[in-house]
Amino acid sequence: MGTEDDSDTLGDATRTFLAARPQLFGIAYRVLGSATEAEDIVQEAWLRWQNTDRGAVREPAAFLATVTARLAINLARSARVRRESYVGPWLPEPVDTRADPQLGAERAEALDMAVLFLLEKLNPVERAAYVLREAFDHPYPQIAQMLELSEANARQLVSRARRHLSSDRRRPVEPAAHRRLTEVFLTAAQTGDLAVLEGLLAEDVASYSDGGGVRGASRIPVFGRRHVSRYLAAFAPRFWPGKDIRPVEANGVPAALVLADGQAVALLCLDASERGIERLMWVMSPRKLAPYVASLDA
Repeated sequence: MGTEDDSDTLGDATRTFLAARPQLFGIAYRVLGSATEAEDIVQEAWLRWQNTDRGAVREPAAFLATVTARLAINLARSARVRRESYVGPWLPEPVDTRADPQLGAERAEALDMAVLFLLEKLNPVERAAYVLREAFDHPYPQIAQMLELSEANARQLVSRARRHLSSDRRRPVEPAAHRRLTEVFLTAAQTGDLAVLEGLLAEDVASYSDGGGVRGASRIPVFGRRHVSRYLAAFAPRFWPGKDIRPVEANGVPAALVLADGQAVALLCLDASERGIERLMWVMSPRKLAPYVASLDA
């Protein structure tokens, strides 16, 4: 049995941790692109917090963010190796952001599926530096300390990440336009209307299907307006009959959940700019869909 002082101390530690938890999850999720792995990181951070000499910690929130960021970087390094053998394209695990639109951050940056997908191309330290700066607004000296870098190096990593994202992604459309585009696209996709599909797609559009090797998803990305539109038209008669479509929000952006007999079979997320649809992201992996669907119905 612990003493009353022990109990009070643990109670304080718990309250401090719970206050920081949304931010910790937000950091880990953005670095990893996986809600499941982010939960594991948060749990590990809690265990470390319990075993820390908390009396020596002057800024608990900064300490916990540092622990979380470093744990996430380490896991991202091993995840990168695992993803090299992933069956088909890898897409981030979607999250429901209705309750927390910014997912524990100062700003809802580095959150939508397209950005998380592109962040995967960066090394884990670059990704963490970008996330800490752009989403959580940490000052550069603090980022440098958290990631054990020089301040100049921290600035360089964030700048490099910004350049990478700006070169690979055009400015997205506003949510209302995104929602309308999604609706028009779904109508055309279900009917296999080639002319409408071609009019909606950017010239260098890409379509990615993440089935994780379980579902009958395409294991090879499809690129270009002509190829993607014909691909969509070809599989329309096989895929869409008997399906229901539920408008949802995923990662702060309108999306569409596709169901068969009440069971989710795909989550469609579009990345759209003024040029049209830039990326189609079909999350079909049951392992990634299940937690998201459960959160919708919670």
